[in-house]
Amino acid sequence: MSEHESLVRRMAWPETVSRAVGTPIQPSVVYASPDPDTLDAQYEGRASGYTYAREGHPNADVLARKLDQLEGARDGLVLGSGMAAVAAVLMGLTRAGDHVLGGDQLYGRSLRLMREDLPRLGIATSLADPTDAAAFLAAIRPETKLILLEVVSNPTLRVADMEAIIAGAKARGVLVVVDNTFTTPRGYVPFDHGADVVVHSVTKMLAGHSDATLGYVAAGDAGHHKAIYDFAVTVGLTPSPFDCWLAERGLYSFELRYDRAEANAAALADHIAGLPGVTRVLYPTRPDHPDHNRAVALLGARGGHMVSFEIAGGRAAANRLTQAAPNIAFAPTLGDIGTTLSHPASSSHRALGVEGRAALGITEGFFRVSVGVEEIGMLCSEFETAIRAAV
Repeated sequence: MSEHESLVRRMAWPETVSRAVGTPIQPSVVYASPDPDTLDAQYEGRASGYTYAREGHPNADVLARKLDQLEGARDGLVLGSGMAAVAAVLMGLTRAGDHVLGGDQLYGRSLRLMREDLPRLGIATSLADPTDAAAFLAAIRPETKLILLEVVSNPTLRVADMEAIIAGAKARGVLVVVDNTFTTPRGYVPFDHGADVVVHSVTKMLAGHSDATLGYVAAGDAGHHKAIYDFAVTVGLTPSPFDCWLAERGLYSFELRYDRAEANAAALADHIAGLPGVTRVLYPTRPDHPDHNRAVALLGARGGHMVSFEIAGGRAAANRLTQAAPNIAFAPTLGDIGTTLSHPASSSHRALGVEGRAALGITEGFFRVSVGVEEIGMLCSEFETAIRAAV
């Protein structure tokens, strides 16, 4: 064999009596099996092994098992993004003629999927207010297959009446899908309350560093799991091994980050509420929150790491505020280790139009803050400077 011929052969992984402390990254697209019989055994579940990365790979499985521990789940799937997880559930579990009911304050892209894409495929959709359980349950139809809820809505931080809705849905044989991105399993564990499927944008608080784009979905029923998995594999919602590795590393500090950010959020909400020109502050455990009693009953003291507020002055004031806060990233994301600021009217909910946003209480002066782990005195000072400059 010539020198050049040997270069194209893969080298065997070095054998060692020690083990890596950090998880290795395995970027391989394909995995070699010794013979067709072994490959059959893998596909038929009689042997454990990987075949093609679109069908699963080690870094995704390592991350999924950690997320399973947090959510009290089994065999969860890591996918390429949070919206990949939402789409895999909706497309994997429904068919033409079904109806899907969603909360009326879902994430903007979830709303678009409900309003634009599912109807094109013959799947009817509608939205209802999940803070009003009676009205929400009244919107269930005979053909309703599932409901999609967020415990705490984006971006107005309204708290759904989860207990009543889940009980009502169960009585009607309707599946309950919970997007747990905002609350995270640190604040709420949907399976403990009767949910059938849980989804996450791992991109956000779980990974925590704005450098990995991933989603997660877990189903309590094996048949539902298979339907979701088959759709995800067929359309290629494959997660990057490197992103999985980054997210796993982020999880090691998740509880520490969440608790610090949550404490900061509660303090920042109180500080902003006392500033001139602020017309509203929304934080679930504040006594003036419209769903305060429900939030405390459902989440206890876990108000989360998100704060929303509104200032007077419209778009001009909004521009002044962001320009006066150069050290706070103005970016349409959440869950970073550092504080980020977003303006739903120009980002996540821009597609709803002025009237659609107004119906949800989203004005040009409305901001959403994903609070990070910085020193709280510094955060309060920066927001006070920015708000005073704006109003």
